[in-house]
Amino acid sequence: MHEILSPKEMGEADRLAAEAGGTGSYPLMLNAGAAVVAELLARFTDAAGYDLLCGPGNNGGDGYVIARLLHERGLAVRLWRQAVPPAGTDAARAAGECPLEARPLDTFAPEAGWAVVDALFGAGLSKPVEGPYAAALEKTAKAKVPVIAVDLPSGVAGDSGRVLGTTLAADLTVTFFRKKPGHLLFPGRKLCGKTAVADIGIPATVLETIRPTCRENTPALWHALLPRPEEDTHKYARGHVAVFSGPPTVTGAARLAARGAARIGAGAVTVLSPAAALAVNAMHLTAIMLARVEGEAELAAFIDRRHPAAFVIGPGFGIGESARLFTETVLRPASGTAAAHLVLDADAITAFADAPDRLFAAASASPATLVLTPHEGEFARLFPDLAGDALFSKLERARQAAARAHAVLVLKGADTVIAAPDGRAAINTNATSYLATAGSGDVLAGMIAGLLGQGMSGFEAACAAVHLHAEAGRKVGPGLIAEDMPEQLPEVLRAHLGEEG
Repeated sequence: MHEILSPKEMGEADRLAAEAGGTGSYPLMLNAGAAVVAELLARFTDAAGYDLLCGPGNNGGDGYVIARLLHERGLAVRLWRQAVPPAGTDAARAAGECPLEARPLDTFAPEAGWAVVDALFGAGLSKPVEGPYAAALEKTAKAKVPVIAVDLPSGVAGDSGRVLGTTLAADLTVTFFRKKPGHLLFPGRKLCGKTAVADIGIPATVLETIRPTCRENTPALWHALLPRPEEDTHKYARGHVAVFSGPPTVTGAARLAARGAARIGAGAVTVLSPAAALAVNAMHLTAIMLARVEGEAELAAFIDRRHPAAFVIGPGFGIGESARLFTETVLRPASGTAAAHLVLDADAITAFADAPDRLFAAASASPATLVLTPHEGEFARLFPDLAGDALFSKLERARQAAARAHAVLVLKGADTVIAAPDGRAAINTNATSYLATAGSGDVLAGMIAGLLGQGMSGFEAACAAVHLHAEAGRKVGPGLIAEDMPEQLPEVLRAHLGEEG
């Protein structure tokens, strides 16, 4: 159940299920209401009563079913609405079968000890919540009573997680069949509280028709593809990763990336250093090798001599022409040389801010995989039009950027989105706020390169690295610094690979 459906895709799932069942869509509404009631009675049994806020559409229809079922159990229930559902709809039928008198929503007043069920607007919301609907949500927030949202908290857009007008944070959100982007992208994720996904009778076979291309980033996506060394392997067969170092005062970032690549399993890692930084790098490196690379000629010679499988450029590197030339050299292999994959991070992304087409053309012409790992600020420098368009969700921005750049795009944040040029995408959900520390992204860049170097494909390597990076961060927790994270990876990997300690 890791597929993520857009509101449009969820509507299609409802339609396909209704057609397959032969009884229309109303049974799905009944099942949805029953699923919410089951969650309510399991989690909010001490409530003195339940206030049902019902909207004019199908979300409100679910609310009428919930109100009726709670009433039939002898519980205290009050029903509130602003408008009668349109005639002939499932919501109208549910309202007709509910014996409770509906009270005007504009007179709603929350009561201490009661729980509020928000069934005003669901994932399909397309305009701001205003007027009496907004007032009811604001009163509920001030009352600090338990809130249960049906499908999504009202005011949260299902396709983006954005707030439209007024919203209300829920303690529990019950959604149906599959999660929507709004459950996973901030601020929607925070507003949902705990999210429960209920089975309402939609068969999983509808996904064969819908063919969703977005997933929650769980191990099911990539676990089987994690590199497992053969018994007769050697270090270069396990992947050689090269990491470009910057000048003497900022060499630590490259070493963090190199450590991440080594700890994720790369058999050999080399830091490529300018001459001025060789001494400082040498003082801090042991298992990781060191080579001098000053310009394109030395880089080409290194590639010809050592044949690395993947590179990282950007951490602490600087934003000048060298970053652009080295990037193009890696993406444009010499005749007879296998193409090496490239992770472009930090400074190397900013280096192309004034010449993005130069990067995109190099990636398009290259047989290698390019992975871009920007945070929001770096993304805006490389894709200013996408970053500045309020109509695009984070998911859509990442997808469009990946297609334009001919690259796997890792748009970092608390809700990191990984997107492939072919439209596949994943939203990560296991991050911890302790990852927001200097150097954390450098370690991630090295981890992605380490998995690429061991043969994982770009999208899966990025997804796995993002998830494992977050797991390592969670193991450290409070006090985390970037240096801690690579040292947690052996234990994290051992759990995923089934290795004994």
